[in-house]
Amino acid sequence: MTWDDPYGSDVLADKNWRRRGVVQPVPTPAERDLVVEVVDGGFVGAVVGIAEGGLVQLEDRRGKVRVFPLGHGFLVDGRPVVLTKPEPKAAPSGVAGRARSASGSFHAGDVKARVARGSRIFVEGRHDAELVEKVWGHDLRVEGVVVEYLEGVDNLEELLAEFRPEPSRRVGVLVDHLVKGSKESRIAEAVARGPYGRDVLVVGHPFVDIWQAVKPERVGLQKWPEIPRSIQWKKGIAQALRQPHENQEDIARLWQRILGRVRTYADLEPALLGRVEQLIDFVTA
Repeated sequence: MTWDDPYGSDVLADKNWRRRGVVQPVPTPAERDLVVEVVDGGFVGAVVGIAEGGLVQLEDRRGKVRVFPLGHGFLVDGRPVVLTKPEPKAAPSGVAGRARSASGSFHAGDVKARVARGSRIFVEGRHDAELVEKVWGHDLRVEGVVVEYLEGVDNLEELLAEFRPEPSRRVGVLVDHLVKGSKESRIAEAVARGPYGRDVLVVGHPFVDIWQAVKPERVGLQKWPEIPRSIQWKKGIAQALRQPHENQEDIARLWQRILGRVRTYADLEPALLGRVEQLIDFVTA
């Protein structure tokens, strides 16, 4: 205020007066697993992908996926943001132009898959095969290694007798719940003592099922719940996650949602990573 103007300057003279005290949205890349709230409607979900046409895919805790246009209208930790398309990840310093595959190895580029070797990697079931393919698929195609599933290890010795492993036809086997004193450990020991022991490597992880090899925080858990033996394990997990579990189709859909949360080796437990790498080395030596 001055003597010439006893009421001070015009409060409307500032062209930005409407924006005073208003929190401005912050541009935020829609990175995977970022949890956002949609202002219009209150839908809350984690980013699971970017669709064509500039749409972000959000999945809520019940597994429901909805799509919204990138841009304004979102909150992160209660603060307004403008969701933007994430920038492609740059190659690590010193290896410019060499991207990493999902397993962490250097990506070989658009090379043709190698003709399949005689050697094989066997896993217990379809879910195991799908997880190995998602993370190590690039490496396996470059090396020409085929992954097949056994539907259990009870008939492993009979399968090996039919396959007849030899130095040029090695077999690596990934087994669930390979812990001391288990049925799986007894089968592995019998194979090692058997006629094909030199050309067969049986390794395993400590998890009840391959689902547990996915880090629990990737599916919104602090840890995987313990399921009583009286309940089928996968159905028990579905119950704990409050997901449908009436039939095999329900379990398959839940697995696809879990698998969808896996992008790279960093989403998996180290106890699985080392075992798969060991098998790949064994069958490609």
